[in-house]
Amino acid sequence: MTHKPLSGKRILVTQAGEFMGPALCQTLADQGADVVANHDSLIDIDKPAALLAEAGEIDVLLANLALPAPSTPAIEVEEDEWQQVFAALVDPLPRLCKAALPNMIQRGQGKILLMGSASALRGMKRASTYSAARGAQLAYIQALGVEVAAQNIQVNAIAQNFVDNPTYFPPEVQANPRFQERLKREVPLGRLVGAREDAEFAAFLCSDAANHFVGQVFPVCGGWVQR
Repeated sequence: MTHKPLSGKRILVTQAGEFMGPALCQTLADQGADVVANHDSLIDIDKPAALLAEAGEIDVLLANLALPAPSTPAIEVEEDEWQQVFAALVDPLPRLCKAALPNMIQRGQGKILLMGSASALRGMKRASTYSAARGAQLAYIQALGVEVAAQNIQVNAIAQNFVDNPTYFPPEVQANPRFQERLKREVPLGRLVGAREDAEFAAFLCSDAANHFVGQVFPVCGGWVQR
């Protein structure tokens, strides 16, 4: 009988149709998890709490938050862009965690995993708004992780870039010769990290084998942040 490390785990995946959502849902299910795939927008202030109430008891909150990244030069960023990016990427995260944690604390176990971005770990031109929001996500996860570790709750993040996904690297981008040249020039791996490769690492962090990680940020980017 094949061992399925996530058997018995109930995992909520947000924005399940975007970013890493499709690969995560498939991979987690293949490893035995009961996946609750939610496709709702989380911008409304009350939506995260309503979502957690609807989902019921979960073992893992997988915060998969995304929006198309603006490419505005920093000096041209308007207030609306800044607020919209933070409303989509940053504001829902503490609301989701605040709604998920009471039940986890009561049960004395649980996990929260953020699918974040390595754009917060290395400077990128024309990405000030997006990188700032992704950086805020990682800072929150690190702080929350050490705060709830004593309750046997592990909060961590994957900081990724150059990973195959439909939101940031759709097929038309991947097929562009200029993008293929960029991959070879900027990414030591020389290719995109596969969606399944990334999702399997996320699945490991959702499993009991990862109970010793606390407030950590794991780059998954083919070596891009080391360049």
